[in-house]
Amino acid sequence: MAGGKEPIEVRFRLFDGTDIGPTKYDPSTTVSALKEFILARWPQDKDIAPKTVNDLKLINAGRILENNRTLAESRVPVGEVPGGVITMHVVVRPPQADKNSGIADNFSLLYISFS
Repeated sequence: MAGGKEPIEVRFRLFDGTDIGPTKYDPSTTVSALKEFILARWPQDKDIAPKTVNDLKLINAGRILENNRTLAESRVPVGEVPGGVITMHVVVRPPQADKNSGIADNFSLLYISFS
């Protein structure tokens, strides 16, 4: 791999406990590229599915990873076993409500009148 760095093996854990991977990546791979990988391999049988990479958040060791960072910059070496697999958690942003619909379509409203 580039720069003589060892590839980093990553597994992506979805919200229901299933995994994508593990797969080896060059340490210079960006978080945005990892999200594209996840989006392309998202299981078709899931009720909740991201539409774009912006619908995904990656979490490693309790930190939300920034899109412009590389895998090498985003990893937390404390507690990692050399040659071990890093598990990153994937969070999917819930679908946004249609902007043309009113608030009543999205929430149950309670109206109380005092006389």
